[in-house]
Amino acid sequence: MADVILKDVTKKFGNVVAVNKSNLHVEDGEFLVLLGPSGCGKTTTLRLIAGLEEPTSGEIYIGDKLVNDVPPKDRNIAMVFQNYALYPHMNVYQNISFGLRLRKMPKDEIDRRVKEAAAMLGLENLLDRKPRELSGGQRQRVALARAIVRNPQVYLMDEPLSNLDAKLRVQTRGELIKLHKRLGVTTIYVTHDQVEAMTLGDRVVVMNKGVIQQVGSPKEVYDKPVNKFVAGFVGTPPMNFIDVKITKEGNDYYATSEHFKIKLLKEQGKTLEEKGYIGKDMIMGIRPKDFYDEPEIGEGSKHTMEPVKITVDFIEMMGSETFIHFKLGDIVAVARVSAARDYSIGDTVELYIDVEYVHLFDKETEKTVL
Repeated sequence: MADVILKDVTKKFGNVVAVNKSNLHVEDGEFLVLLGPSGCGKTTTLRLIAGLEEPTSGEIYIGDKLVNDVPPKDRNIAMVFQNYALYPHMNVYQNISFGLRLRKMPKDEIDRRVKEAAAMLGLENLLDRKPRELSGGQRQRVALARAIVRNPQVYLMDEPLSNLDAKLRVQTRGELIKLHKRLGVTTIYVTHDQVEAMTLGDRVVVMNKGVIQQVGSPKEVYDKPVNKFVAGFVGTPPMNFIDVKITKEGNDYYATSEHFKIKLLKEQGKTLEEKGYIGKDMIMGIRPKDFYDEPEIGEGSKHTMEPVKITVDFIEMMGSETFIHFKLGDIVAVARVSAARDYSIGDTVELYIDVEYVHLFDKETEKTVL
């Protein structure tokens, strides 16, 4: 096992900066997820660590070894791809053992490793089958087994579950979590699926336009996003953003939009006043979970919530909960409400915002203020 360190790593393709001065320390034995939209640089970062791309500048370490000039085959890493990359003319046993046979490992050691990996992933009865005889989930497990038998220092996984159907993705995520706990090998995993990131990662690296935006635990990036991009990208449905002006009336502080006036908590208002935001325009972020269709949310509430009148535009019935979509001017917003309530399109509804959990962002920099 080994840690992985990136120091000021930049990768350019012509005039396009795919990765821009990335600094990252992946701890030994950690499961780290690179998360972001398409084109954000996460796969390029993985390929730089693997040696499939050369950095334009910066340094990459695996363990205590600088690997910028080390070819992929000598980096002691194993990579799992989105498309499985199995050899169609070989059976499962041959696919799993291929890398070991290339290294001319003794046959009995190859057999031991293949059977151990097959047992871990439930492939014991499939070793004689060809890839065309396997389901998508079975093929992905073969690709994982081929990586496991290498006993590498680091696993690199590039969206390995994206070709699976929804039910199988959930099942395979569970298998990956158990596998990582058992093996304890440093793993770097690329995905654009935030559910995967939040369920798999010890830490999540959120990227956008080649730049690392935030590194933290799943809870940290969800509860304490550092900017509007992270706040909007992490969370399903995404956070709602509304333009507001911060005002002070007597000893009370308010966030006012064209559609509502919210009384802020005293400590929130004092923080904004100390930072010079009274009288200024800001962006308010409200997660769908922080809307309620009842004014009382129990003993934990620190404030009296004020109603916001909305007209239901669209309804998503999710079984245990309901999402209602509505417009605030040009903004389409979403609220999570009780599935027990019976809403119809066109209904006028009073919703209540849990002010304790609102986020406020600087209008110019889009960095989190509160």
